[in-house]
Amino acid sequence: MKTVGVLLAGGQSRRFGSPKAFALHKGHSFYHYSLEALQPICEEIVVVARPEYREQFPDCVHVTTDLEAVSGMGPLAGILSAMELVQADRYVVLPCDMPFMEAGIMKRLLALHHGDISSVTVEGKRHPLVSVWSANVKPTIKQALRDGNRRVMHVQAQHEGRWIEGDLLTDTPEISFKNVNTPCELGRG
Repeated sequence: MKTVGVLLAGGQSRRFGSPKAFALHKGHSFYHYSLEALQPICEEIVVVARPEYREQFPDCVHVTTDLEAVSGMGPLAGILSAMELVQADRYVVLPCDMPFMEAGIMKRLLALHHGDISSVTVEGKRHPLVSVWSANVKPTIKQALRDGNRRVMHVQAQHEGRWIEGDLLTDTPEISFKNVNTPCELGRG
């Protein structure tokens, strides 16, 4: 089975104040931690970024932007754009704003993947973008976006899937699955 990583780095970072993908934590950009978490389990990784930030990534990183028809339509557009660019059996999705994520966690998530979509939940809070998507979900994503529905969980609800408890993946789920939305949140990790 071919597994492709989808690193979502196309958010507007309004609360953060600057592009989160390039924010630094312990000397490395946020996106670097997501890449490291995906590399051991993916044959290829696609970073989906905003057009204006594409050139800021190093040449060794495979960067794309949203397909024109769905440009700016949020994470679903990024997932679809990666699926259209690279054919695979499954796609491991991870946002760029989780600098505490580790490869072992993503490896365990992939091992527990069952059905069409597997996502993470931590203490009742769902993380639909830390997930594994089977290729057969692509038509549902296309239809949702055609209908103007950008909700990731709307698509997930239409497929066989499961929510995996974060404590099955790591001893520190409250830290590992933390989305950093403001610079001051880095100190709380």
